[in-house]
Amino acid sequence: MFEKVLVANRGEIALRVLRACKELGIKTVAVYSEADKESLHVAFADEAVCIGPYQSAKSYLDIKSIIAAAEIANVDAIHPGYGFMAENASFAKICEECGFKFIGPKAEHIDLMGNKSRAKDVMKNFGVPTVPGSDGAVASADEALKIAKEIGFPVMIKASAGGGGKGMRVALNEMSFLNSFQLARSESLNAFGSDEIYIEKFIENPRHIEIQVFGDGKGKGLHFFERECSIQRRHQKLLEEAPSSAISEATRNKMGEISVAAIESLGYENAGTIEYLVDDKENFYFMEMNTRIQVEHPVTEMITGYDLVVLQLRIAAGEPLTIKQEDIKIIGHAIECRINAEDPETFRPCPGKIEGYIVPGGFGVRVDSNCYQGYTVLPYYDSMIAKLITFGKTREMAIARMRRALDEYVIDGIKSTIPLHERILEHHAFIKGDITTAFIEKYFG
Repeated sequence: MFEKVLVANRGEIALRVLRACKELGIKTVAVYSEADKESLHVAFADEAVCIGPYQSAKSYLDIKSIIAAAEIANVDAIHPGYGFMAENASFAKICEECGFKFIGPKAEHIDLMGNKSRAKDVMKNFGVPTVPGSDGAVASADEALKIAKEIGFPVMIKASAGGGGKGMRVALNEMSFLNSFQLARSESLNAFGSDEIYIEKFIENPRHIEIQVFGDGKGKGLHFFERECSIQRRHQKLLEEAPSSAISEATRNKMGEISVAAIESLGYENAGTIEYLVDDKENFYFMEMNTRIQVEHPVTEMITGYDLVVLQLRIAAGEPLTIKQEDIKIIGHAIECRINAEDPETFRPCPGKIEGYIVPGGFGVRVDSNCYQGYTVLPYYDSMIAKLITFGKTREMAIARMRRALDEYVIDGIKSTIPLHERILEHHAFIKGDITTAFIEKYFG
């Protein structure tokens, strides 16, 4: 096992990794920007190194500064968390070249899955169902339009290097296609430095369901079942739950088996998530693979009893993957609400000082947060205040606990999305499990 690990991140995920390291007896090093000097991950780490000013590009995204901090602290490995450098293949490669184990997949797999059109081709070859569309990136708008006509409108125009909903447009017909294509290409170039675009059939009113996978890098893989991630706004997840209430046991097993077969064929190492679109007939189609631990990983931990961050550390340290697939069982239902410093009506960011802060508690309630009374939510980074997770033997119990926990949660001084989540939890369609990716747009405008 590692002796010392640097956590190349901030906020609640940095705290999450620090805690996992401490439970394994690993010394920890935090990195922080000048604006984050009062953050809990700085206080809780064994050592902390300032890596630059508040701008992410000069601190958390500055590879040279992170590597310098790792050298100064003499660490064995670097955990990237999620966001920032987590899916940066160059960073993963540089870590290894400098003698630091990157706690995540190989750089080649990060690079492969980062290109959505290439990833789709690879997964298709591994037998994973894919949405009908272009074979890789298209060369021109004319070629794209030809493919769109062949597969039939509506179609989704997507950036090959995309993520987080950027570089994505739906074209309902031929008249709107060219304008949507140019907008997607322009947005992709601005956001990712690449204007590669591919075309897919648009699956109307799908569910967004993802499979949590782990590989040992030697051909063995496991899945930890699925997460339902359909409650989202502009492709950004707001609430997740596990397991999904919409798929049968047969579909659940098939999705898991196909996902594991793919990562075993790939020789994939560490944590990953394979995301699918699922239609109302339970047909599922590969969307993308995220080569990191996910924001919503706690719901999987709650329903299986496995600490996924500890498992990341053990695999990265070269320990054998001793868990068997039949050992992993669903023992209940979990829901996660992302509590953000945003106006619950307009979604405008609301950074500022937290004047009062009381977290909920009780059986089956978990709060992953780096906030405290007197903490200032900064305008420079993600607006997340906390992830509130509840667990119950049934979905109904998990919902009841979440309602109670949201009612107990006190955040004074700034606005938060707690009222939005309360409305979602009370909505008849959510209670019935009648949800798709259009849920927020349909019911909340």
